[in-house]
Amino acid sequence: MQVNETLSDGLKRGLKIVLEVRELDERFTARLDAVKDRVQLKGFRPGKVPVAHIKRIYGRSLMAEVLQIAVEETSRQALTDRKERPAFQPKIVFPEDKTEIERVIDGKADFTYGMEFEVLPEIKIADLAGLKLERVVADVDEASIDRAVGDLVERNVSYEADPDRAAEATDQVTVDFVGRIDGVEFEGGKGEAVPVVIGRGGFIPGFEEGLTGVKAGETRLVTAAFPTEYAKAELAGKPAAFEVTVKEVARAKRPEVDDAFAKTLGAENVAELRKLVSAQIKREFDALSRAKLKRSLLDELERAHDFALPPSLVDGEYESIWNQATGALKQSGKTFEDEGKTEESAKAEYRKLAERRVRLGLVIGEIGNQSKVQVSQDEMRGALIEQARRFPGQEKMVYEFYEKTPGAVAELRAPIFEDKVIDHIVGLAKPVERKVSREELFKFDPE
Repeated sequence: MQVNETLSDGLKRGLKIVLEVRELDERFTARLDAVKDRVQLKGFRPGKVPVAHIKRIYGRSLMAEVLQIAVEETSRQALTDRKERPAFQPKIVFPEDKTEIERVIDGKADFTYGMEFEVLPEIKIADLAGLKLERVVADVDEASIDRAVGDLVERNVSYEADPDRAAEATDQVTVDFVGRIDGVEFEGGKGEAVPVVIGRGGFIPGFEEGLTGVKAGETRLVTAAFPTEYAKAELAGKPAAFEVTVKEVARAKRPEVDDAFAKTLGAENVAELRKLVSAQIKREFDALSRAKLKRSLLDELERAHDFALPPSLVDGEYESIWNQATGALKQSGKTFEDEGKTEESAKAEYRKLAERRVRLGLVIGEIGNQSKVQVSQDEMRGALIEQARRFPGQEKMVYEFYEKTPGAVAELRAPIFEDKVIDHIVGLAKPVERKVSREELFKFDPE
């Protein structure tokens, strides 16, 4: 095998690989020896077909197999010998001249093919211990616990029908309705036995308010308007009239926060319920604190590393982001203009996002490799079990999918690897901790 470099431009590489007739003949002979005892032809006993006869009948197809295997093996060997780190699977370039390939198959010519690929850049990792990081944390206060317990109460509200009751705020009104715009019914504007809690905000503005004072058996015309930002563009901002028939009005019955209520939620008493709620809030606070720390850490990593990116990786990431964004717009019936952007500005924004993701992915991968971060079998098994739990009744199918799909296994491994690298960096950087209020912890940080 002869290997010659034909291109070295930035991260782009090109190789020409020549397999001589002699090497191909040795590979062909070895392949012939491997199959001769298994060939069965009419008129010959199994394993007794003359090699010359096999060669005459199957020689060309066997040589085609030999070439395929030879390309797979020698292309990998060429990368190994040159210590190349391809950013993606190299493209194999076969000769365009079919006559040349025929001569190779006939054993009369060397076989020459090309490889085109991009290499991963050399990444000099910054001083991770010198990263300036801050971890914001919040204590679980009594107000947060009270709020969470109140949410539990709201989720456990029951409703008691009252045939004489005029609907008020927090009552549940069960209705049939038909909606019309300019006198014409519209798709999705009809419902039967739909429960509506007045004041909860589950319907478009004006609908719930229009039910105030209704009684069971009453029919009322309710006018309401779709929000200008409504998901269905054909309805956004339009006024609608709903013919509503009230089937039932029910009064809300909120449970008392006592030991009996606590037991319905798996706690022995109110004190234990509040402890359980506090622990859950603490987990939520910790998760948000970590998410903010991770975001600032990634920002620091991006600022600290500047290197050329493999165009193919950026293009692939960009296409993924673009397809997801345009697909979401199409599904909602909106355009970039509705989002306050132009297509050109959106493309520039998503290209920048793709570059960030690729850069950070390479940096994290390099840090993980240098630090010998490993994802254990137990961690992978736990991730697989967690994934299977998302599909009740289809666990076996999920397991089989991951057994047969190496790419999916890699996607399962990636977030575990990333989190372990993040933990490694945090351990080196030793972020400064700062206490904040719950409101500040939950404050949205714009990108």
